[in-house]
Amino acid sequence: MSNETQKEYQRFNLIERIQHVILFTTFLLLAFTGWALKYPEVEHYSKWWIGIWGGPKTAGIIHRFAGITMLLDFIWHVLYLAYMLSTGKMKLRKETTIVPLPKDVFDFIKNMLYFFGLSKEKPQFGRYNYIHKFDYWAVFWGMGIIGLSGLFLSFPVWASNFFPAWSINWIWEVLYVMHSDEALLAIVFILFWHFYNEHLKWDKFPMSMTWITGRISIEQMKHEHPLEYKLEFEDKKGENK
Repeated sequence: MSNETQKEYQRFNLIERIQHVILFTTFLLLAFTGWALKYPEVEHYSKWWIGIWGGPKTAGIIHRFAGITMLLDFIWHVLYLAYMLSTGKMKLRKETTIVPLPKDVFDFIKNMLYFFGLSKEKPQFGRYNYIHKFDYWAVFWGMGIIGLSGLFLSFPVWASNFFPAWSINWIWEVLYVMHSDEALLAIVFILFWHFYNEHLKWDKFPMSMTWITGRISIEQMKHEHPLEYKLEFEDKKGENK
């Protein structure tokens, strides 16, 4: 289909969509099974909730399995990016990169001015705006804190080899707080930030289908990603003339 008659744009390929499905599925399993452990003092509801998952032992097994699966999915994603970049199938361009750039800071400022009526000009975004980039790199931050602390807590005998003897009296409490509080932050962030921006906005409600199909309409692309649209369609159209 030619660029002139194309109705949709393939934003994410099948591998990227599978990685995303694994990520959010394991995230939900981790959130559900870990919730009762976060607030055990609410005895009645914690007992009822963890009972849904087969009791503490079964919930723990599910939690560890989901956590390891998420870490493997993350490693797969990083290796996939390295492969795509090394083979030239993915190129670093300012209009399409997920890497934060100085432009993102100015886009944020310009967007705030527009929201508060102090500017009539909206920022022009590429493939990813500053919200998308914050979303994406927050996963790396979370994997570093939640992932590592979760591994240490799941396999304490193995993990104890990495800690000096003088830290034994307090390191496990620190790891638990890191794992528990960062997980709570991640849950709140996903529910109120990611879900709203990607699914609950008026033009996407009740859900964007991009995570399933990988596609967005050309009109949506023009509106939300004008710099990428110009790169993919207008610039290429000019080159072909």
